[in-house]
Amino acid sequence: MVVLGIDIGGSGIKGAPVDLATGVFAADRVRIETPQPADVTSVVATVKAVAGSFDPAASVGITFPAVVQHGVTKTAANVDKSWVDAPAEQLFTEALGRPVTVLNDADAAGVAELEYGAGKGVGGLVVMVTFGTGIGSALFVDGRLVPNTEFGHLQMSGLHLHGGDAEDYASDRIRESEDLGWPQWAERVQTYLRHLHALLWPDLIIIGGGVSRKAEKFLHMVDVPTKVVPAALQNNAGIVGAALLAARRAGAA
Repeated sequence: MVVLGIDIGGSGIKGAPVDLATGVFAADRVRIETPQPADVTSVVATVKAVAGSFDPAASVGITFPAVVQHGVTKTAANVDKSWVDAPAEQLFTEALGRPVTVLNDADAAGVAELEYGAGKGVGGLVVMVTFGTGIGSALFVDGRLVPNTEFGHLQMSGLHLHGGDAEDYASDRIRESEDLGWPQWAERVQTYLRHLHALLWPDLIIIGGGVSRKAEKFLHMVDVPTKVVPAALQNNAGIVGAALLAARRAGAA
C-alpha cells in the first residue's frame, strides 16, 4: 500500500509517497522551501503544492514541528505563532480534499525508526532525538509511542547564556549559526544527551534529523552511558512515519 507522507520543517516542506511494505519512497521526494513567515495560510498552500506533485493518495500523513493534540497544533517553536491552537488536521483535510493525519514531526520519525529502522525489535525504553532547526524527541516504551514529548525544550542548568533551552544550545541550527566545529558541537550534544539520560535511563537513543547523514563526523565523540545510534532512515524518517500512522488510522496498516 502506498500513502503520501509530508514533513513540515523549519526550512523545508518535503513529501513523497511511501511503500508501507518496505518503508521506501515510491517516487522521488519533492521539497519546497518553508515560506517565511511560516503562517497558517502560507504553509497550507505550500503543503497543497507538494501534495499536488503526486497522484492523489487515499490518505495523507503530515508531520508538524509542534505539540499536536487531537489534530490541533498547540505550540509553534519554529513556525509562525498563528499555528498556536490552529485546527491543523481540519485545515489540511479541507485543502487536500482527503483524510489527513497530523502529528508531531519527531514522533513520526520515531515511529518509522521503530517499524523499519534502528529501533526495530528493540524493547524497553527508546528515545529518538532529532537535531535540526530545533531539537525534537520521541519516546517509546516497549514499542508504544508516548506522544508529544518536548525534550528539546529541557531547561539545563548552566545554559543561561543560551536561554536555558536545550535546542538553543545543541540544535543543528546552532551548530551552523555559531560556526561550531564537529568536536565543539559533539561536546554540546554529549552534554544534552547525558542530561536526557539522567532523566530517563533509556535502553537506546536514536539520533535523527539531517545530521544523521553525517554521523561519522561527530557520533564517535559522543560518550553517553547507553547505546546511541544514527537513524537508519536518516532525514526521510518523518515522511515515512507520517504515512505509516495515516495508514494505521485508516485501518489499512
